[in-house]
Amino acid sequence: MSTPVTLTFLGGAGTVTGSKFLLTGGDRRVLVDAGLFQGLKRLRLRNRAPFAVDPALLDDVLLTHAHADHTAYLPALVKHGMSAPVHATGPTLELADIVLRDAAHLQMLATGDAIRGGYSKHAHPRPLYDLDDVEATLPLMRPRPFDEDVDLGAGVTARWTRAGHILGSASVHVTVGDTTVLFSGDLGRSTHPMLRPRQTPPAARTVLVESTYGSRLHSEPEGPAHEVLAEAVSTTIRGGGQVIIPAFAIDRTEAVLHALADMMAEGRIPVTPVVVDSPMSLRVLDVYRSHPDEMVEPTGSEWLQRIPDLRLTPSTAESKALNDDHRPMIIVSSSGMCEGGRVLHHLARALPHRRNCVVLTGYQAAGTRGRSLAEGAGRIKLFGRYTPVAARVVSDAEFSVHADADDLIAWLADLAEEPETVYIVHGEQRSSQALQERIEQELGWTAVVPTMDEVVRVD
Repeated sequence: MSTPVTLTFLGGAGTVTGSKFLLTGGDRRVLVDAGLFQGLKRLRLRNRAPFAVDPALLDDVLLTHAHADHTAYLPALVKHGMSAPVHATGPTLELADIVLRDAAHLQMLATGDAIRGGYSKHAHPRPLYDLDDVEATLPLMRPRPFDEDVDLGAGVTARWTRAGHILGSASVHVTVGDTTVLFSGDLGRSTHPMLRPRQTPPAARTVLVESTYGSRLHSEPEGPAHEVLAEAVSTTIRGGGQVIIPAFAIDRTEAVLHALADMMAEGRIPVTPVVVDSPMSLRVLDVYRSHPDEMVEPTGSEWLQRIPDLRLTPSTAESKALNDDHRPMIIVSSSGMCEGGRVLHHLARALPHRRNCVVLTGYQAAGTRGRSLAEGAGRIKLFGRYTPVAARVVSDAEFSVHADADDLIAWLADLAEEPETVYIVHGEQRSSQALQERIEQELGWTAVVPTMDEVVRVD
């Protein structure tokens, strides 16, 4: 392609949320990922700002995986005129269907709560989009296979390679004329407890690599797995309290339940009721079961039988009934960063009491309630009121399915050719800069931490 090809960092630059990368060459505009900003207010305000280009001018959207910070801005684009096809692996699109519906539902629910509670700063609060916008988005989905070049027309091809992060997750290699760009997406660790491992994608002149854990290494347990969780559950249940586990519906809830089942079977924790208060998690589990070819080994639901008293609460009435049940139990509910969903009601009820415990099971982005809890906040804001934090709060880092700094360096080193430039994205500034230093020192490559809205040439 004779015209310049540029890459614009519209999200995921200096932050772990809102991943959006715009490739522009001539009249061709390809958006890679379309994530919502979460956490800090200055970032969330960008969700409502005008998009960098007229959404109607986008030609294609390519998704790396289904998490909301990579997909949940799609209905907002469609609401403002986008009709471009959305390409991703089949499992990613199945999960994205669930994620987008849930995102719309949570926005509508939060808007209703703000109106009724009178705590919105806006005279007429409105959700970013609603379920009608989601329904208008779903027909644009185009499933794509792993490990095959897909011709998108006008000299653009794309290829998806397993990333081992969640079901369907992939790194995406894009060719625009003579230009090649590789987007890592969120990378998994070298092994995943359930999924087939990540693979090495084709090399590219320009590489974007995530850096969520760019400054950290995962510690390996010296003793039994998830001892932090086991101790927290045992102490809390025997003390008459409840354990609240905020968990992402995709991948994390399944992993938490699996760990609890093993612990009960081994006698490491008391046999106690486990409540899954997340309809989304139940739908996600069905999607995982429907793709045994993507698993390390075919999985069923037999392991759930190791939890003698497992309760599912798909309806709102069943969820609300938990407010009047003060018996010792474990409640697993989303969202994982405590930013929305049913878990907020459980936190409002449990946090003021010392007998209870909250177990955080994943990365907590800056500006989220989960980060505040992880950092020892004495109070957090829920439903317009400040709730005191008297309950114990612990973190079990063993559930992370993000590549750590060593994993990220290994993924880059496995590429067949040295790239011209590595752009370090999807990480907080300190993590991104730490990874930049390691890439330069250990690989000898040019590495850059881009800024939000920065435009670079990649042809």
